[in-house]
Amino acid sequence: MPTFPIVFAAHASASGAGPLSKDDPFGAGRETVWSGPQDLAVGRVTFSGILDSAAFRHTEVIVVRSGRLDLTLADGGRHTLQVGESIVIARGTALRIEATPGTSWVSCAGTGAASAAPGVTELPADAPLAPSSPPPANLLEGPVPQCRSFNAFTDETARLRAGIWDSTPYRRVLRPQPVNELMHILVGSVTLTGEDGRPVRIAAGESVFVAQGTPCAWDSEEHIAKVYVVQEVGA
Repeated sequence: MPTFPIVFAAHASASGAGPLSKDDPFGAGRETVWSGPQDLAVGRVTFSGILDSAAFRHTEVIVVRSGRLDLTLADGGRHTLQVGESIVIARGTALRIEATPGTSWVSCAGTGAASAAPGVTELPADAPLAPSSPPPANLLEGPVPQCRSFNAFTDETARLRAGIWDSTPYRRVLRPQPVNELMHILVGSVTLTGEDGRPVRIAAGESVFVAQGTPCAWDSEEHIAKVYVVQEVGA
């Protein structure tokens, strides 16, 4: 199984520039840092102006890095996203997107078949969290953490989930990443270490992607909260 480095989602380069498909509404400003065989692409989008979409082409999770986004749905519903805020646009959604000059965002886009109903789903940092399972004890170095989560969005066909998660500090040994995951840190920080032994620290306001199968160790020394986008990978 091929493995990939731990990558910062906002560190896309011109070599990864280009649309995800011929119908990609943000193709001119999209740069992809990772894409895989499971119809998932991660990277950065820069866009300003107004865009009308009768049926949004992809299922796309957006984390705003700069500027402001205003989304207006066909039913008149309106969502405004400032820096650090996140939303999911499901495939097939009819909406208008307005972006102020200099707007950019981290993107995690499902480009294949989708089953979620059209619409948008906010991923609020203050979502009501419920207790969730901690990492297995045999993978931990130290006390078992207290974890909580709120799953806001699920697409069964694309095998995508998105929501909010937090945890008390913990250390986890190196092990293969079980899912494709984009993480955007809301509070605290974490150090991830790959099989090359190089630590990668991700602080609040930063986004990182870890592909399924990538060896990765976790070390968080403070309370941490994140937006997560995970994709289960089939056998």
